Amino acid sequence: MKRRLPSAHGHAGPPDQRLVQAAFDSAGAGIYLTDHAGHITAANRQAGALLGRPVAEMLGADAHDLLHRGIGDGLTPHSTCRLMAVLEHGRPARGEESAFLRGDGSLLPVSLSAAPIVDGGQVLGLIVVFTDITERLNLSRQQADQLALLEDFNARLTLVTEITSVLTQTLDVDEALRRLGRLIVPRLADWAVVDLRIDHDEVERVVVIPPADEAQGSPLPEPPSSLLARVLDRGETVLLSPDDMAREPDSETAVAQRELFAARGTVSAVITPLRTQRQVLGALTVARTDPDRPFDATDVTLVTDIGRRAGLAVGNARLFGQQRQVAEMMQRHLLAPLPQVDHLQMAARYLPASVGSQVGGDWYDAFLLPDGVTALVIGDVIGHDITAAAEMAQLRSMVRTLAWDRCVSPSLVVDRVDQAMSAVTDVPMATMIFARVEGSEGGPWRLRWSNAGHPPPLLVTPDGHARYLERRQDLLLGLRLGIEPARRDVVEPMPAGSTLVLYTDGLVESPGSDLATGLARLQEQAAAMVHRPLEELCDEIVRRILPGTTDDVALLALRLPACGPGA
Repeated sequence: MKRRLPSAHGHAGPPDQRLVQAAFDSAGAGIYLTDHAGHITAANRQAGALLGRPVAEMLGADAHDLLHRGIGDGLTPHSTCRLMAVLEHGRPARGEESAFLRGDGSLLPVSLSAAPIVDGGQVLGLIVVFTDITERLNLSRQQADQLALLEDFNARLTLVTEITSVLTQTLDVDEALRRLGRLIVPRLADWAVVDLRIDHDEVERVVVIPPADEAQGSPLPEPPSSLLARVLDRGETVLLSPDDMAREPDSETAVAQRELFAARGTVSAVITPLRTQRQVLGALTVARTDPDRPFDATDVTLVTDIGRRAGLAVGNARLFGQQRQVAEMMQRHLLAPLPQVDHLQMAARYLPASVGSQVGGDWYDAFLLPDGVTALVIGDVIGHDITAAAEMAQLRSMVRTLAWDRCVSPSLVVDRVDQAMSAVTDVPMATMIFARVEGSEGGPWRLRWSNAGHPPPLLVTPDGHARYLERRQDLLLGLRLGIEPARRDVVEPMPAGSTLVLYTDGLVESPGSDLATGLARLQEQAAAMVHRPLEELCDEIVRRILPGTTDDVALLALRLPACGPGA
């Protein structure tokens, strides 16, 4: 006779109630059941422990009123409660954006799963299984906080990198500080000012971002001396907290301080020195107007670092300006004044480079030879620094001496300069044009010249026709190829009233622009301005120099009388 085993589906009879209750109480999650009206009919021990409530007190209570809450909210309305919707529609629900009210009044964040209890197609009640997700939420918050800190650190690092780049892109102090202000506002602060020390006792406000006419309220007053004294004299960074801003002023200085920041509704500010290793050059003030976002210690560290970088940039720019002024003065003193020749007009210009090394080896010269002929020279020693400027002075003196010693053709003068250059100067290589303007006062005139690797002269006739004199260009000075260069003169008739323009390559070429474009541009400009006075023509030409040139520029222009022989 075979024994029938109990069926897993309950066909062998009703389940053991003690076994069901033990399983119910031993579950690793909180469980409670309700009837169709939502009243709690059963709950396990884990539910009571999680909710901080005796199970017996929970029985018969309205589950919604007793427990159901939204995270951070009060009692959830019946109409929006997802658990009540299970009873109404008979569809299961899950979620992690819920909370249950504990016996001590605190909220327990839970992950829950709810299912209807159905018999014969009718919803008899609800079973809810829930777990405590406090640790998971705390971990998520920690991860979110860490991510926010990482993003903030990355934003600060990006800001510092951009500021460093901006401060090194220009040696103009005011422009560098304006760019700095535009980076700080609004990414770090709502407004910013920079004050520079002119001398020990005088301070000048050089930058206000945004400008007064773009901001709310009145223009910023001058900075109160007591605050700047701490920053400028002691080199300290000052943090003004919202409490400092709200404190009633107790002195005239404090009143001035309050007016300074009240002008734009400031609630928090940092003032930091702009300093080099040796001195404090000024102060950077950054301010915020949002009371919910005051500056903190991390901001103070960042602003202090920005001030240090800005101070070094200002110091470097000032030192560079001083060096440029000295070098430019030296360069101009090395360039001799133009001679006074009754029937010839002459004008010259020298400009240091707009960027880079500033001064270099470009030069011009004009002088009368013993035979009464006017000599013109334009040249460029290889190099773009003060050394090149000194070598230029050596070469210029040599050209004058050798040209005066013998009244010979330009090609012979250039040849003698080339031979002597390596023996008695430190000049490695150079380009040069040496020219003679031949003809009596009434004309006719002709230009006789020798070109040692230099850009060609530009001749502009009175009718506005401009052309380059390119017929011959010999090797530049100092280029040794094992053979003696055969230099020759070139002669060109010069009509009455014509203009001759000699120039160095910095006038016609710069990074990002080819030489042909620069030559065409100069040719067009000179032709269009040939009827202007010679000084004005030179000013206009140098004013329109290609931007960003890294070379200095020398320009020498000559204009013949408008009358010819017998006029």
